[in-house]
This record gives sequence, structure tokens and C-alpha cells, in this order.
Amino acid sequence: MSKASLEDLEKRIEAIEKRNSRVETDKAWQDSLFRRGLLLIFTYLALGFYMQAINIEDPWLSAVIPSVGFLLSTLTLPFLKNLWIKYIFKKR
Repeated sequence: MSKASLEDLEKRIEAIEKRNSRVETDKAWQDSLFRRGLLLIFTYLALGFYMQAINIEDPWLSAVIPSVGFLLSTLTLPFLKNLWIKYIFKKR
């Protein structure tokens, strides 16, 4: 191999390693409890303010159930994703 092609390979490998690092970081963020906590808080606040604006009785209490439901859906999605990969996607 010539020197130029070795340099090209090194650049390509470096680019792949940077991409892999970004992907790993994104995956860690998606799976983090911090992100899920933020989703719970923001969902609760958005629903609470909306319910208050449309004059729902006890808007902040009423916002708890859908917020927790949304959080539970985010917790079950990785499990359902793995089932989908194992039984549906692999068959294609």
C-alpha cells in the first residue's frame, strides 16, 4: 500500500471511531434515567398548565396520571423494541 492510501485509511478509521462515539453517547442518553425524569417533569408541567388553562378541576392532580402513563410507555419501549427485533425484523 502506498503512503497516501494508508493516510486515507487512517482518516476513515478515525471518522468511523468518532461516529461510533456519537452513537454510543446518543444511546446512553436515550437509556438514561435523567432523560426519563426530564420527560416526566416536562410532560407533567405541560399537562398541568394546559389543564389549568382550560379550567379542568384540580389540573395539577389530573396531570399526574397521563404523565406517569407516558413515563411507563418510555420504560416498556426498549422491551418491546427487543421483541420486535427478535421476532419481526429478523424474519425480513
